Amino acid sequence: MSIDVNNESGTEVDEQAILDIARYALTRMRIHPLSELSVIVIDEDAMEQLHIQWMDLPGPTDVMSFPMDELRPPAKDDEEPPQGLLGDIVLCPEVAKRQGEEAPTQHSMDEELQLLTVHGVLHLLGYDHEEPDEKAEMFGLQAAIVDGWRGERGITGPSPAPTVS
Repeated sequence: MSIDVNNESGTEVDEQAILDIARYALTRMRIHPLSELSVIVIDEDAMEQLHIQWMDLPGPTDVMSFPMDELRPPAKDDEEPPQGLLGDIVLCPEVAKRQGEEAPTQHSMDEELQLLTVHGVLHLLGYDHEEPDEKAEMFGLQAAIVDGWRGERGITGPSPAPTVS
């Protein structure tokens, strides 16, 4: 799996953790091992420009996803996943820092960026959270992936992944 992480934000982030959790998420979702993903970390001004350009919404946001080949996880266990370009995930560490601090778990910017990376991967794979049933499915997967990744690394403490009841 080819995953590039480019930090253009000027903020120090744990790029290796972003790469590792992206790879874990794609493996867990059974995406073809030769698929390609790009993760770009940018500052608030650049994120605000993208947010206005693509969503027509003011202000910076935390994460944006730009799918390329619209790859989907295989529906059946014996189905082969297609190979292709997943697309781009764009992260904003300043927004992630504020969100982490304001979350009930008051987690770090890097933990929020890890959560947002998984969130972005799931959007690239066609998951959404507009409707309550979609949100429950996506956030359930998100929590399972984030918690599974943290568990394999022996990371303790409250999960940064929100739950949906």
